[in-house]
Formats: sequence, C-alpha cells, structure tokens
Amino acid sequence: MPQQTTTEKDSFLQAFQQEVQITTRLLKAFPADKGNFRPHDRSRTANELTWTFVGEQAVAAQALQGKIDFAAAKPAPPTAFTDTVAAFEKAARDTITTVTKATDTQLNAMVKFPVGPGKTADMRAIDVLWATVRDQIHHRGQMSVYVRLAGGKVPSIYGPTADEPWM
Repeated sequence: MPQQTTTEKDSFLQAFQQEVQITTRLLKAFPADKGNFRPHDRSRTANELTWTFVGEQAVAAQALQGKIDFAAAKPAPPTAFTDTVAAFEKAARDTITTVTKATDTQLNAMVKFPVGPGKTADMRAIDVLWATVRDQIHHRGQMSVYVRLAGGKVPSIYGPTADEPWM
C-alpha cells in the first residue's frame, strides 16, 4: 500500500483548523456583555483584542496575493463583542477556503513581513500563514486571562483548566 504524502499546505490547514476551534471556544467563553473590559489602562479592550484574530486572517489572505497592507487589514472592530466573534469565524472559514485553493507558487511566493522594530524581510507566504497561527496562539493566551478576569470560565485549551478539569 503506497504511503500518502502530507503537503506543507495540508499540515498548515490541519493545524489552523485545530487552533481556530480552540480559539473560537475561548472567545465564546468570554462574557459577551463585557466587550469593553480591559485589565489595564495600556491594554486593549476584549473586543479590540478579539479583532486582532480577524486582522490576522486579512494578513494571511494578503500574503497569498503577494503584498501585505497592514493598515487595510485593521479596520475598526464592530461594537458588539458577538459580532467580532462572528467576524473571526467567517474570516477563519475564508482563510481555509483561500489556502485550500492556493497554488504552490502562491504559497512559496516571497512577501515583505515585519521581523523586528522598523525591519522587514522577505518571507514565503506559507511562513507568513504560520506566523499568523503563532500570533493567534499568543493572543489567545492573553484572551484566556481576560476571560478569567471578566468572570468567565476558561475552557480547555491544550489541557485541563481550573474551570474544565479532565479528571
């Protein structure tokens, strides 16, 4: 029986779908009426932080088009937290569709991407996609703290939580 080869695109899509499911569960655990909650004066509101997940998907789509415009990827978020969560779910579905249709040429095309303060470098579009997943994971960690501080129950992310023990 021939062994099936997994492509880099397949690996990305599998990981992305898993991370989106976890992120969506966490966002739905946040008290929807507390979208303006911010744990510190320098912190973003929960709604603004959640909007970051939507912006990441716009960056991913732009990377596959060959050029990223961060300003265009960051319009103002909706007012209602539930609308922001719905926008993330739609953006994630759109990303899955876009990546599924992407060619190897698009995935391997070089795009300018920030690599440090005031610095950009050429990165393959697929590497930008992976960077958006890592950033989603990072901001999801922040959001898990927001959930707890706003009085929500933190769901399992990669393992049990105080609110969702496994044993």
